[in-house]
Formats: sequence, C-alpha cells, structure tokens
Amino acid sequence: MKKIWTFIAVAVLLFITACGQETTKEKDAADSEEELKELKVDFKVPESAEPGENVELNATVTYGEEKVTDADEVVFEVWEKGNKDDSTKLDSTNHEDGTYTAKITFDKDGVYEMYAHTTARDLHAMPKKSITVGSGDSGQTEDASEDDEHADQKAAEGFDLHFMEPENVVAGEETELMVHLQMDGNPLEEASVRYEIGRKDAENKEWADAKESKAGEYTASHTFAEEGTYQVIIHVENDEDLHEHQEYEIAVTK
Repeated sequence: MKKIWTFIAVAVLLFITACGQETTKEKDAADSEEELKELKVDFKVPESAEPGENVELNATVTYGEEKVTDADEVVFEVWEKGNKDDSTKLDSTNHEDGTYTAKITFDKDGVYEMYAHTTARDLHAMPKKSITVGSGDSGQTEDASEDDEHADQKAAEGFDLHFMEPENVVAGEETELMVHLQMDGNPLEEASVRYEIGRKDAENKEWADAKESKAGEYTASHTFAEEGTYQVIIHVENDEDLHEHQEYEIAVTK
C-alpha cells in the first residue's frame, strides 16, 4: 500500500512540475512576442500644396498587428525648413480606428518639415515628413537662405531629438527631464545623454546624467532651486562620433 501511495505522490508531483514548466514556457513565449512588437506610425502628408490650401496630416498608428485606438499622444509639429525654433504644434483628432489627423493651412510658399510625435504602449515614435508649398521659394534673401542651410547642417544627417518639455515646473520640487532620440527613423540606443542646466548668465551650471529607460528614451531628474527662466542644453554623444546639442528654456514658478 505504501508503494502505491508513493507512486501516486510521485506522479502528482511530476504532473504539477510539468504544468509549471508549460506555464513558464507559455509566459516566456508571450513575453518574447511582446518584445518583438514595434510601435509604427505611417505618416502621410501630400508632397505639395498651394498657399491657402487646407492640408491634412494623417498618422496611422499600429503596435504589432494591432491598430492603436488609444494613443497617449499624437501631436504634429510643423516648421518652415531652417526655422525649427519657430515650430507650431497641432493636436490630432483621434478617429478611434488607429488614425489620427489634423489640418493646417500654409500662408506662403516654402518648404515645410514636420514630425508626428506619437506616444503609445510606453513607446515613442516621431516620423518626419516634408511638403513643398507653392514654388517652394520662401522669398528669403540669399544670405538668409545660406544661414538656414547652415542651421540645418548643424544636426547630423538622420538625427532627431524630441525633448518632452516639462510643464508647471515648481521650484524646490523634483522635475523629470525626458528626451527621445532617433537615428534614421529608429530609436538611438546606448547614447551618452547629459542635461546642462542653469540660468543664461550663470557662470556655474549643473549637470544631470540621463539613463536610457527604454530604447531611445533618456530620463533624468533635477530640482530647480529658485523660480525664474532656466536654460537646458541637451548633450548627446555616442561611440560613432555623434556629438549633438540642443537648447531649451524652462520657466520655473514658486
């Protein structure tokens, strides 16, 4: 009788172990499948338009085979080529079928560039497009055009940076600084990212080293001691001789 009970106990134990191993395998397979999924944004913009024409910006967002109907953010950022500091941001309309749209009218001839800043499933993507309006000639002087061309060449070809500018920053409270980096449309990984922080007229600046929390996403925390306007310079380097920096201003209140 003891042998029978021993046999039954061993059989039950083996069954439980097998079930546990199978569950683990299924979980590992599901995790692996989740890791393979990508956040993709099919950004469509007409190649050309006329001044005064209503232009639709259209982004279709997918995660793997799933259409993302509940993206955290889809914002279109538009600027005239060579003048990114004077960009305009447009909130999108969510059509709840994976598509997000906005409409814009360009007042004058020129070449305009734009991002579709998209955040969903804890990931970020920012595909870039351009459109030629009218003749594409903005009417700038030759010198100004040369200056703009030089400004465009400051950033390495294919490099894109999107700083998630913090809002309602309060002195004495910890603030998260986050930037998304891309190279040729893909997340830029394993870069060295540092935030240089201080007032413009200050001799000594503070530094905050960022950590890569997700692919291409770099975050750091900083506490601004006093109210006022601060300059934040984001420095980006990697082992392939990339060295970029961009400047921003943050308003800090009491």
